[in-house]
Amino acid sequence: MRDTHDCGPVPADRPDPAVFWRNRALQLLDHMPLPIALCDFGGRILIVNRAMAAEFGRLPGQLRDRRILEFFTLLDSGTLEAVTEAIRLHRRSQYPARVSWTPAGGRERYGRMTVALVGDVPQRPPSLLLSLHATELPDEAERAEVSPVEARILAAAARGDTTAQIAREIGVTPDGVNYHLARLSRRWRVPNRTALVARAYATGVLAPNTWPPQPALPV
Repeated sequence: MRDTHDCGPVPADRPDPAVFWRNRALQLLDHMPLPIALCDFGGRILIVNRAMAAEFGRLPGQLRDRRILEFFTLLDSGTLEAVTEAIRLHRRSQYPARVSWTPAGGRERYGRMTVALVGDVPQRPPSLLLSLHATELPDEAERAEVSPVEARILAAAARGDTTAQIAREIGVTPDGVNYHLARLSRRWRVPNRTALVARAYATGVLAPNTWPPQPALPV
């Protein structure tokens, strides 16, 4: 006799195993005080626990399907490259990354994000399990995150140079100048070049009492 036990639709009283285990995972994560998110390999948020959502004054479902980098700024430029290479080589490991973000209270915070590559099938791209550890970094650490090229761009912007003038001086394309300025704006949460220059002086990136403006450290 043909076995039809597994044929046909799942009975209404039998829960979907995927839904069941997803709900169990959410229950476990929600009891953890550490902010945690699970993303696909492209950075799309699949699951966040309440602690992570609370950082931004939201419910977990309001962050689902958003990009994790909409909420965090990477301070380690090599993290994305390292994770991308690990995915290509089918590695399963952990990678620390320094990040900044603006929580619901509105005051910028800093911390360390641990990125763990998880997955059971080597041939498939892994998921990214992210855990957030908040710290407070002094201005010196923030200044150290500005590259020599960015410091020169900020100095040129402080002189009032245009994007084209900065590009010729630094030896990059105008798009490259705009990329660095946009990257700094996201990191420092400022809206324009004037605010960028002010922040650069406040954090010691640019030398005080000097004209024309110069980086504080040799580049």
